[in-house]
Amino acid sequence: MYSIKRHIAPIIERRAKNSRALLLTGSRQVGKSTLFRHLFGDLNRVTFDDDLLLAQAADDIGLFLLNNPAPLVIDEVQKCPSIFNKLKMILDNTEEHGNFLLTGSQKLQLMEGISESLAGRISVVELDGLSLREIYDVDFNRHFVPSPEYISEREKAVKKYGSDIWSIIHRGSYPELYSNPGREWIDYYQSYVKTYLERDVNQLVKAKNHLTFVKFMTSAAARTGQIVNYANIADQVGVSQITIKEWLSILEKSGIIYILKPYTSSVLNRAIKTPKLYFRDTGLCSYLTRWLTPDTLKNGAMAGAMFETFVINEILKSFTNEGLDYDFDVFFYNGKDKKRSKADGISEEISGEIDLIIQEGEMLHPVEIKMSTMPKANMAAEFDVLDGIHDKKRGMGAIICLADRKLYLRENLVALPLEYI
Repeated sequence: MYSIKRHIAPIIERRAKNSRALLLTGSRQVGKSTLFRHLFGDLNRVTFDDDLLLAQAADDIGLFLLNNPAPLVIDEVQKCPSIFNKLKMILDNTEEHGNFLLTGSQKLQLMEGISESLAGRISVVELDGLSLREIYDVDFNRHFVPSPEYISEREKAVKKYGSDIWSIIHRGSYPELYSNPGREWIDYYQSYVKTYLERDVNQLVKAKNHLTFVKFMTSAAARTGQIVNYANIADQVGVSQITIKEWLSILEKSGIIYILKPYTSSVLNRAIKTPKLYFRDTGLCSYLTRWLTPDTLKNGAMAGAMFETFVINEILKSFTNEGLDYDFDVFFYNGKDKKRSKADGISEEISGEIDLIIQEGEMLHPVEIKMSTMPKANMAAEFDVLDGIHDKKRGMGAIICLADRKLYLRENLVALPLEYI
């Protein structure tokens, strides 16, 4: 029985009615096929995970589509790249909407095919794992930005998440772990990694040594929330930096990691321009780094990085669940633009960092992420580095933390509990 209310469902229904074709992307097991069965259960459906159907489509795509007429749902469409040119021809000769509803678990590879064949002809929507709003059935679906208007509206739908947030961080966001509470956590992630290696990694890289690739995934997971250091990962895994860059691209293509870009400006001339790496699911990240219980994770060396990873993902989900693309709206900052005096009065230049910057028009909203239950204004000491950007304004800043209530620390700085994301 379908019981999890996905916030993006109304957006998919609306776009399917107003687009000739629709593509739903997202990593494996985030619920793409389940959601389509729920929304479009009466339509003909095929999956290219079925090798026989894939072979038929690859051999003669025209005959395949003749035997499977529109409207048609096709799962894992990226496995048959030759279909895109045929779909282009069909869509160019029809004004009808909802002809093809596609899913794919390799986002960037799919986007390359679409940019060549289906640009302007297809609506693209991204599905992530479950958000806290979906897990707790919160009826609110606006993307997070710490503006006074957002905070005022969000307060109307705030629902306490309780004290067990580390159980959710550890469990992860894959729907099956919530729709089937009896599923063992370690069994689920063992199966997930095995399926991912066999179906996606083999196709993209033809990796001869799965153990080396798993070692690489573990090394990447241990660096969630950190600036990417290709040389460091290469030394640990025992492969070249070129290989590490290729393999990180594979993780990004298949939705396992997110690469957060740095915010740069001519004013911020000392900003570090290397991106940061975040795993998209904290449960998978916990499994790979062997934090096997919520308590060991909460009290372990990676607790801060994992909490930051979780919050970043919740904010990204708030964008995708509203049908928005976040790639040009979220950044981080790391540099040496700010000076601070030490307690003895000696001035010392230090590295300033802002965990997240959300851009809304001309406004830049800085966000700091802390595990603290007692937030202080000096946790946002680096926010004023944004004041020197001439074509932007610094908006309300936020410290997202484990406090139990909203607390204004300055006129332009507010501490927010997780319930406000």
